[in-house]
Order: sequence, then C-alpha cells, then structure tokens
Amino acid sequence: MLARKKLEIMRKTSNIFFLVSILFCFLLGPLPLFASDDFLLNQSHNFVANVASKVSPSVVRIDIEREFQTDEFESDLLDPLLRDLLGDLGTFPKKERGQGSGVIIDNSGLILTNAHVVERVNRVTITLQNGNQVDGRVVGTDEVTDLALVKINEFSGLESAKLGDSEDIQVGDWAIALGTPYGLESTVTLGIVSSLHRDINTLGFSDKRLDLIQTDAAINPGNSGGPLINSNGEVIGINTLVRSGPGAGLGFAIPINLASKVTNQLLTNGEVIHPYLGAQLVLLNERIAKEHNQDPNALIVLPERSGALVQSVVPQSPAEEGGLRRGDLVINAEGNVINDPKSLLMQVENAQIGEPFELEVLRNNIEINLSIKPAALPGIS
Repeated sequence: MLARKKLEIMRKTSNIFFLVSILFCFLLGPLPLFASDDFLLNQSHNFVANVASKVSPSVVRIDIEREFQTDEFESDLLDPLLRDLLGDLGTFPKKERGQGSGVIIDNSGLILTNAHVVERVNRVTITLQNGNQVDGRVVGTDEVTDLALVKINEFSGLESAKLGDSEDIQVGDWAIALGTPYGLESTVTLGIVSSLHRDINTLGFSDKRLDLIQTDAAINPGNSGGPLINSNGEVIGINTLVRSGPGAGLGFAIPINLASKVTNQLLTNGEVIHPYLGAQLVLLNERIAKEHNQDPNALIVLPERSGALVQSVVPQSPAEEGGLRRGDLVINAEGNVINDPKSLLMQVENAQIGEPFELEVLRNNIEINLSIKPAALPGIS
C-alpha cells in the first residue's frame, strides 16, 4: 500500500515537471530567434567597416606648396649667340605642389605625418573628412625617421585617433591602411602584418634609422603619412612607403611607438637629436670571413665570427677621436653582443650625447676596449 502511494506521488511529480518544461520552452523558445536577429543586425557590417568609420574622422589630406628657384630657359638649350645677347637671365621662382595624408593625434589639432610630405614647404592646407579646409603649419620634422608634426590653426570639433602599442602586434595580425591616395578621401585597404623590424637600409635608404612594419595592405601614392590601424581601431603605424615588383606590392609603416617618441621630442625641443659615432659598417659573419680569407689576394685576414666590421671612419668624428679604426670588428657595445651593424646602430641610438659609450672590438685578433663619446648627428637640424 505504501509502495503504491509512493509510485503515485512520483507519477504526479513527473507530470508536473513535464508541464513546467513545456511552459518554459513556450515562453523562452522565441528568444533565441529574436537574439539571432539582433546579432545579424549588429553584424551587418564587418570589423573593417566598423573600425574604419571610427578612425576616418581623424584622417586628413595634406596639400602642400613649395617654391624653388629655376632658370626660365635651360642654358643648354640656348644658342651660344643668343645666350651672349641675353646675358645672365638669373633664376625665377617656381611653385611645386604635392599631397599626402596625416592623422590627428590630439584634439588640439596636432597631426602626425611623414617628413617627406611636408619638407621645405611654404604653405600647408589641411582637408578634414567633412570637406572643411584649414591652414596648417609645420611644428617640426625629423628626416632620420621620416616623421613630422603639423598643427592646425584654430579649429573646433576635431576628432583624434587612439594610439596603440606597436610592440604588441604580431605577424599575421590584421592591418588596415587609411589615407587619401590620389586625393581620394577616406580610402581604406585591408591586409595583414607581413613582417616586423624590417631594416629600412635594406630598402636602399642609408640615411634613415628605422625598423619598419611590413604589410600587404595597399599603400598607394598619397597614402604616405596616413595611419595603419589594427582590428581594434588603434593606430599601430604611420604609412611611409611602398615597394612594387612582380606580384603584390610591399607596404611599410613606421611603428607608432617610435612615432610617439619622436612626437614628444619635437614638441619639447623642436628637433630630434640622434647620436652618431661616424663609422661606416658592414656585416661580417663566419661564412663571409672564410670566403674572404680563402682569397689569395686578400690584404688582411678577417676574424671568422659575427659582428659589425668598420669599413671606414669619418675624419674628425667621435669614432676617430675614440680610436676606432678601419678593419676593426665591433663585437660588443655597452655589454650587449653585436652580431651585425643593425644591432650596433640600435645601441648607438639609445646612447647619451657626450657620455662614454663602451665598445669591444677585435683588431688583429686581439680584443680591445674603446670608449667613444657620441655626438649629435650633423646636417639634420
């Protein structure tokens, strides 16, 4: 009898649970459908469109005008008798116009761009995303890093871009290039970060000190100075150049961490001071040294190890005054192993002007310690 009552109670409990389950599904069943609709509505645009729309108001077009002196008639084309008759024609001013991109990094109207976009200009005109045109002035340039600051004269309602951290990016991350190529406002191209720490000297620019971000996002003429952003809409680089060849072009951007450092120095000092030693360096490693030493006509025997080989020393430079000589192999700088010229230049860039900079070199297979005091790189200011 007791067992039958327990069975009856379990049956009733089961029926109640079943009815509650049906009611629960009926009441909450449509929600996933509605949630799916909301999800599709929110995802009607992909992440590229979303971040581009967020950053685009801070991207500007930069139109420049510069004057230079030129002969009205090229003397080589003039008949000698006519040249004698006309005499010295002198030079005449001629205007040249150019264009580039920039990104607003401060609501006060501070714009970051490339130095080659605004070098030696007489007039700068900034076109905002909404079409408004305002005058700008060059605050400072740094040719070594190809970076420059432009300030918009009084204007309200400016939107600045959020700066990211270029040390956080990895090869394969999304890369979105914004700019105004060929004068076309708000152009967006998509790619990935193809490589990091590309030495600009390997691209034929021996007067620059830059490790670049390489991307396959299209960077066209006029994109120079525009931002390279990540999938979160943060600026990770400043577009600077493109190298085309068979297949897709290669685009390069200056890391934003370096750009921020240069920006602070330009705002504080009006210029960027770069330390230098005054030595021309070439790569040496075991393979190169062995091939050289096997040549019966070799004048010297090179040490078969890696380092930065001094090819020449600039007269009256810190390197000469500190005792560095042609043929020396730099193997250590400030306690850091030197395997190539690039690693030495990185140490020099972080050195203090006028302060001892310790080097360890191999000279005739004998280790020698030198102390050189770097000076400011001449010819930049």
